[in-house]
Amino acid sequence: DTPPIACNNKFDAPNITLADFKAMAPATGYVLITEDKIFDAYVISSDENGNFYKTISFQDKPENPTAGLQMEVDRASNYADFPVGTHIRINAKGLRLGLDRGTVKIGSVDPNFAIGRIPGSLFSRYISAVCDGNQMEVVNITPTELASLTVAADPKYINTLVTVPNVQFNISEIYPINKTYIDYVAGAGVDSDRKIEDAAGGSATLRSSGFASYGATLLPKGSGSLTFVVSRYNANYQMLIRSLKDVNIPATGTRFDPTPPKGGTAITYPTTLAETFESFSGNLLEVFPPYINDPVFGNRYWQLRTFNGNNYIQLGANSGSGAYETFFVVPVTFTPGKALTFDVNVGFYVGDALKVYTSTDYTPMGDITDATLTDITSNFTIPKTPTSGYGNLGPAGSYTIPATLTGKGYVMFKYVGNGSGVTTTIQLDNIKVQ
Repeated sequence: DTPPIACNNKFDAPNITLADFKAMAPATGYVLITEDKIFDAYVISSDENGNFYKTISFQDKPENPTAGLQMEVDRASNYADFPVGTHIRINAKGLRLGLDRGTVKIGSVDPNFAIGRIPGSLFSRYISAVCDGNQMEVVNITPTELASLTVAADPKYINTLVTVPNVQFNISEIYPINKTYIDYVAGAGVDSDRKIEDAAGGSATLRSSGFASYGATLLPKGSGSLTFVVSRYNANYQMLIRSLKDVNIPATGTRFDPTPPKGGTAITYPTTLAETFESFSGNLLEVFPPYINDPVFGNRYWQLRTFNGNNYIQLGANSGSGAYETFFVVPVTFTPGKALTFDVNVGFYVGDALKVYTSTDYTPMGDITDATLTDITSNFTIPKTPTSGYGNLGPAGSYTIPATLTGKGYVMFKYVGNGSGVTTTIQLDNIKVQ
């Protein structure tokens, strides 16, 4: 017969709540706990998949917690003894409690660190599972449902388990290259940050350890819910998943667009075209019904401008931040032998910022990153001057439509810039297919 298993609670009954114990932490530095401070908690982290390194995160209740805390331990594979949901009891006597790099933690006395890792040989002195009959109690943890990533970035949620709906990876993480959860340098994984965003306009950083077992998995392209432990390093919030089970986002599927395409309400596919922009009015106009104005990176659109009584469209990354990539899509019917021409001007040249493409499988107002683009930029001459001030609009050259390109399709003018790098201003006018 299986021998009886005796589960005995190691520590006396709690004499303080986790929330009250956490409140003992000073605003800076740490305090040494010299008396029995015993409290109950529930484990919410797991190092099974390598994303929690020698730490255990726990909160005071299985659902709707009021406080969370982190324990530093010099011990691996903690999930084997304390899986997610384990009801634990901690006696903090002899440990330090304090704010360490933005997060309240408990850990050992260490001359080299404010909050040291508890040696593995001493670990059981401070933590034990709570018994439920003859076995330790393990319960289901219900993540706190939050409206947005912005709401999650709050000190009260640190070291608690939350879930946020309508989350997706930022387009820069999946386009033009679909990244994996972590980067690899010389074959070794490194700690990596990935940008996430929600439909409410919030954003955050998903942090994964270089040892995460799921690190080589491609980031999903769709949108869905994300469950994570809220963490912080100094002033920066870092959201930590336990495994890919926390990522309820499809590999492909519908995405919300924080900067949706504009225009596209009066699309036709002319066999000849002579767009001078004189039929449009309104300085900084961004909506052109026959065309599509779509930012893939950043939030800048091509805008209507006027100089010396002439209308044209313009875009630049000056005074911005991060990457900008915006398409101006012109629907046409491709007829072999006809020529595509346009006028171009640059201002304050700091690197090449204009690309020209053709496409036949783009879906109007759809995800432009799914389309097949043919780069025809080399057929044109884009000015590289002036580096100060503006030049003059002039012909960029000509592209003759080949015999292999027929039927309905699109000419795409893509601005590519960066607020901290290429900030060249591009002006376009007289787009013709004749």
